Amino acid sequence: MEFTVPSESYDLVCIGGGSGGLACAQRAAEYGAKVAVIESGRLGGTCVNVGCVPKKVMWNAAGIALALADAADYGFEMPSAPGSAAAPAPAGAPALDWALLKQKRDAFIARLNAIYAKNLAAKGVRYIEGWGRFVDPHTVAVGDRHLGARHIVIATGGEPTVPELPGAALGITSDGFFDLGARPERVAVIGSGYVACELASAFHELGSAVEVFIRRDHPLTSFDVMLGKSLLREMSAAGIIFHPHVVPAELRARGNKKTFIATDGREFADFDAVLWAVGRHARTRSLDLARARLVADGEGYIATNDFQDTPVPGIHAIGDVTGRPALTPVAIAAGRRLADRLFGGQTDRHVDYRLIPTVLFTHPPIGTVGLTEREARAQYRDEVKVYIADFIPMYHAVMRRKSHTDMKLVCVGAEEKIVGCHIIGAGADEMLQGFAVALRMGATKRDFDDTIAIHPTSAEELVTMR
Repeated sequence: MEFTVPSESYDLVCIGGGSGGLACAQRAAEYGAKVAVIESGRLGGTCVNVGCVPKKVMWNAAGIALALADAADYGFEMPSAPGSAAAPAPAGAPALDWALLKQKRDAFIARLNAIYAKNLAAKGVRYIEGWGRFVDPHTVAVGDRHLGARHIVIATGGEPTVPELPGAALGITSDGFFDLGARPERVAVIGSGYVACELASAFHELGSAVEVFIRRDHPLTSFDVMLGKSLLREMSAAGIIFHPHVVPAELRARGNKKTFIATDGREFADFDAVLWAVGRHARTRSLDLARARLVADGEGYIATNDFQDTPVPGIHAIGDVTGRPALTPVAIAAGRRLADRLFGGQTDRHVDYRLIPTVLFTHPPIGTVGLTEREARAQYRDEVKVYIADFIPMYHAVMRRKSHTDMKLVCVGAEEKIVGCHIIGAGADEMLQGFAVALRMGATKRDFDDTIAIHPTSAEELVTMR
């Protein structure tokens, strides 16, 4: 292979200005490295623009809608609100102006984009707008510019998958969810993973009629089975309709409405929006990986070792492109640790991919870390002991609307080391972080038992299980 003589030289070039690429670039620059970041879209990647950040805004709005609906049971007299094109509110409650919420959300994200650009400039990182592609294992092209580097990091992230089915383009993905300028009246969500459940929950709490189509009998099949079954119970009780054992075959438009057709011939009609939430794949197809002597798998993922190294010396990959947990903090940790190793002299620095805590921003939220019960039993068999709690939080004591909280601790061995902690219920999103620290430190059930409870909270149930 012939090598190109680059017109610009760097110590590090990051292809991708999302969470992982930015974290790696800025940490490397702090060590004195000469760094460039290449990004074709808005800085911040999926998380900031069409993921975690705007999703949390919508989750917060949905939480306010629930609180407004609950207010009367706590004795509040809600002011009347005139009818409008916004979402229907509980009797007497203010209505939602979806367009205004989107405007404020988009403005917040634009401010974050500008902050990322400012931070790069402050650290001396060269920000190059465009799509990077390999020329050879040591050179990246952006338009007619050729950048040479000792180290190149692939951090181009992922994107939603649209199934190759007739009419699939009539639907939207999670990206399209954030483009909606108005709330659709009736929505079909196709998928059973965390994205499907989060967006179905947001749609419903903000006023849409929602139906979810899943291939099995409950959602979240890659999580602990308690979480999927409990979420099905809670979302169904809230009014979301689930259709199990449905495999998509076709999507059709009939006037302004859409009809979803399953492989067994069943038709589900009159939806204003159909959202595909059937998975994601890596954004690596336009990188010209072959020129770098790299090969991606069928989903576009690039294999790396524990140190984020690809098989080609000097080329690394972090974040969603590696097929590892597609979580913003994971990409950030991988990027920073890679820079620590390459430029900070920390030769053994790398990410430990075990015990990664995860939160699903559904209503109610879910927090999970460690092994599922099924995984633990497959690995440890009869050494596993499980503790479970199921209760109605005190918030609902004076309310007509009830919501359960379910918790599970998965323990192993005579010392009952806790290897899994799974929670669904109000507050799960905030309480999990501390318990994740405890699991990483090797906490046992006795450690939990010996911890004084905070009363009255839901979190206390985790240290009082019998």
